[in-house]
Amino acid sequence: MIPFVKAHACGNDFLVVEETLANNNHAAMARLLCSRNYSVGADGVEFLARKEDGTFFLRLFNADGSEAELSGNGTRCVAAWLAYSEGLRDTTMRTPGGTKQCRVVECGDGEHEEHFLIQTSMGIPKVYEQTVIVEGVGEVAGAVVDVGNPHFVIFTDHPGFHSHGLGWEELGAMICTHEDFPKGTNVEFVQVVSKSEIAFRIFERGVGPTQSSGTGTSASAAASIVLRGCDRSLTASSLGGAQQVVWNEGDQLMLTGPAEIVCKGEVSLQGLAS
Repeated sequence: MIPFVKAHACGNDFLVVEETLANNNHAAMARLLCSRNYSVGADGVEFLARKEDGTFFLRLFNADGSEAELSGNGTRCVAAWLAYSEGLRDTTMRTPGGTKQCRVVECGDGEHEEHFLIQTSMGIPKVYEQTVIVEGVGEVAGAVVDVGNPHFVIFTDHPGFHSHGLGWEELGAMICTHEDFPKGTNVEFVQVVSKSEIAFRIFERGVGPTQSSGTGTSASAAASIVLRGCDRSLTASSLGGAQQVVWNEGDQLMLTGPAEIVCKGEVSLQGLAS
């Protein structure tokens, strides 16, 4: 039995587990714990290591056991847990995808004390246009965006986020594992609603369709700003809700969104295989 915390950010849910409990079984533990039918269920597990200098280091393992560089929403969920359990309002989170600063903007109270609004520094995105040739589909034009992990952003005007005659889930699965992306990529389908608002859907590497994504929000916003002339302060909405992005020229992109502690408990590791 190991203790865990479950939290979500716009429906993108994560388990927080202390790194000291992993015993080098990160991948197998993530596959087991993220199973929605046989265990707690989540999109991924954030393994939290506490450093002597007061900083934290996160390793994210997706539901399929693959390791990702980082998750914007997952990082925010950990920050919410540290605010809830230890009263921390400013935290430094180091990840394989870069160092992120999290600041609690609002705290819930009373019946909603587990609710938080958190701003996270997401680094300076790198955006460039690229066309991918998909077998049976043809050329798919989009943008490669690096926000510490990889993304491919496709713009679409279809109300259902379809593109090239396919549903976003189907095309997203094809591009996620495309040979042009040897390590896989997250795929976003973006509608520009106005200069200050976008909507998107996310096919997440190692997970599949998800309600939301912090890095996906950042990548979608960055591509919309660079390639579609959107405002540098905008609202980005996914199935799980809206987040706010501010990206002043030359500065880091700042992402602000909610996070909520769902529960904490202990879970059996019976059946864990390394």
